Amino acid sequence: MADSKRFAIFSAQFLPNVGGVEKYTDNLARELARQGHEVVVATTDAAAPSGIEKVAPGVEVVRLPCFPLIGGRMPMPRKNGEFKRLWGELCSRSYDGVLVNTRFYLHSLLGLKLAERQGLRAVVCEHGSAYLTFGNALLDKAVVAYEHAITARVKHYRPDFYAVSSKGLEWLSTFGIQGRGVLSNAIDADAFRASSSGRSFRSSFGIKDETLLVSFVGRFIPEKGVDALLEAMRIIDGKGVDAMLVMAGTGPLEDRIRSANLGTVAVAGKLSAPDVAALLEESDLFCLPTRSEGFSTSLLEAAACGTPSLITDVGGVAEMIPDETYGTVLLDARPETIAAAIEAAANDRGRLAKQGALSFERVRALYSWECTACAVADACQDANR
Repeated sequence: MADSKRFAIFSAQFLPNVGGVEKYTDNLARELARQGHEVVVATTDAAAPSGIEKVAPGVEVVRLPCFPLIGGRMPMPRKNGEFKRLWGELCSRSYDGVLVNTRFYLHSLLGLKLAERQGLRAVVCEHGSAYLTFGNALLDKAVVAYEHAITARVKHYRPDFYAVSSKGLEWLSTFGIQGRGVLSNAIDADAFRASSSGRSFRSSFGIKDETLLVSFVGRFIPEKGVDALLEAMRIIDGKGVDAMLVMAGTGPLEDRIRSANLGTVAVAGKLSAPDVAALLEESDLFCLPTRSEGFSTSLLEAAACGTPSLITDVGGVAEMIPDETYGTVLLDARPETIAAAIEAAANDRGRLAKQGALSFERVRALYSWECTACAVADACQDANR
C-alpha cells in the first residue's frame, strides 16, 4: 500500500517470555503489520536462541545475544561475533520510525542509537509507574541510582516520550521528563474471550461452586505483591471466609508460594493464553496487589472475560476502573486491606457480577489494538516532522 512504512520496535524482553511488555510488543507488531506496515522487533536472546525469525506476515524478530543478568530480568548486550552480525543486519535496513519499549534497559540504548544513525527521533514508551524492585533493600537502592543514570543517557538522544497509561505519564516527571501522550495498552477483547480453552480450574483443584474463586495472573516476583497476597489468604483462612486463590504464572517466588502450604491457595503454574482466558472467565474476582504497572495486560484480560478486578492504584487502573461500579481499587497493598476487600467481595456476589459486565463493555469500547497501532504510527510520524 502507498503509505506502508517500516517500524523497528526495541523490547529487551519478548516472547516466549511472558509479561506485559512482551504481549504489548507482540500484539502491536502484529496489528501494525495487519494495517500494511513492516515491523522488525529487536529483542535479546534471554528467552530464545539468537537469530532472525519471521513470526507473522510482515513481522520479523531479531534476537541479539545478551548476558541474562538477574535471571534474565536485566539482559545486557553481549557484543560477540553473532551480535555484530545481527546488529549489522538491523542497521542495513531503513526505517520510518523506531519505538523503544521502556527506558531503563541497556538494550533500549541500542534502539536510540539505531534511530540516530538513520536521522530519526525515536519514540520511547514508558511501561511502569514506580522504580524497579527486586525485594532486596540494598539492591533496590542501587536500582534507583541506576534508573536515574540510564535515563540521563536516554535523554541525551532527545526522543519523544510516551507512556502506556496516564499514571506512567505522571511517573516520567520523576526523571524531569514531560511526556507527550499515551500509547495505551490494549486487547482484542472478543478474540481473547473466544480463545478460552474451557478448562475448569474448579474441577482441577476441587473448588466448590459456592466458593469465591479469586485468580492471580502474572510473574511471581516481589513487585506484583505476591507476599502480601499470600498473607491476605492466610488471614482469609483464619476468618473462615469461603474463598480460594488460584495463582497462574512462574517466577523466583514460586517455591515460596508452594512452601507456604496454604489450603486457600492453589498454584496453576505457567498457563497458555487459552488457559489464562479460561481461568479468568471462571473466576469471580481477579486480584493484583501490584506495586507498579504501566497498564496491566492481566487487568485488560480480566475485563475481556467479564471478571471484575481488585487492584492497587497503579498504571492503567484509573482508565479501566473510573469508579467502583467497574471494579475495586485497593487503598494500599497491606495484607489486611486485601483480605478485607476479598471478604467483602465474597459477601456481595451481585456487585461483582455488575462490575464484571461494565468492565467488559468498557474494554471492548475503548482499548483496541487498532487504535493503539494508529497512535504509535502517528507518534513516530510526529517525532520526525
